[in-house]
Amino acid sequence: MRAQFVLKEIGIGLRRNLTMTIAVIVSVALSLTLFGAALLVNAQTGAMKDYWYDRVEVSVFLCNKSDLKKDGCVNGEITNADRQAIEAELKGMSEVQTLFYESRQEAFQHFKEQNKDSALSETLTPDQLPESFRVKLKDPTKFDIISSRFNGRAGVQSVQDQKKLLQPFFNLLRSAKYAAFGIMAFMLVVAILLIVNTARVSAFSRRRETGIMRLVGASNFYIQGPFILESAVAGFIGASVASGLLSAGYYFGFKKGLVDSVQVLQSQLIGFDKVIEVLPFIFLLGVGMSAIASFFTLRKYLKV
Repeated sequence: MRAQFVLKEIGIGLRRNLTMTIAVIVSVALSLTLFGAALLVNAQTGAMKDYWYDRVEVSVFLCNKSDLKKDGCVNGEITNADRQAIEAELKGMSEVQTLFYESRQEAFQHFKEQNKDSALSETLTPDQLPESFRVKLKDPTKFDIISSRFNGRAGVQSVQDQKKLLQPFFNLLRSAKYAAFGIMAFMLVVAILLIVNTARVSAFSRRRETGIMRLVGASNFYIQGPFILESAVAGFIGASVASGLLSAGYYFGFKKGLVDSVQVLQSQLIGFDKVIEVLPFIFLLGVGMSAIASFFTLRKYLKV
């Protein structure tokens, strides 16, 4: 009987403040969608960093005949003795995981494969490309160890870290994550204010029933319960909408829209299991935020 009464009161409260309830649901849904999106962007950034950093190489480019004006190349093309000394030193470094030597001819073949439609590939010759050592580090963040030891050294044209080429992309992802969290925080504030106002209006519209319940000895929890549950129901509906938007956005906007058209991204894409991991946090935040905001509002505006 009591449960039936509470459910009836919840239905009455939601219908009486239908417009504000819809506003609460929409704002909660938007803020939670952004919250989930920020968590997914964070997970995707981590996955892509792990993928690319595991493949990052440091390239030690060696001098050829056309590099006389560059540091370390004042004597022209690298000698066999310098090449062998550099190779031996790289092999002896504990930071180096693997070492691969690429000749001018191999560099020329790779260039032609990667730039088939370029006019430059028709005029370029193997002698114009530098030979190099490709170094895979055990810890990709320790590029400076290679750079400081070999930059400017006799026979070394330059030392290039592929991680630097990827950093702008990761900075963009990090900015997107922070932007999503910032907008989410703003929307959460808007949602909380709407929840507070909805609870106030609901308490005011039922002040007569509340007074009667107080006179017959109803407990504080029994009086406040329907109001809190109204907010929790609105939060739950908002979280359900946010879960649907997040799942649809992942599948249609991200997986089907982006990844299927760019094949190289498929191996770096987080799976739908990451979306599922985020959903409980969305429901917890949606219901918890709504119920707690309503509880503290009622303590002030519902004198029991």
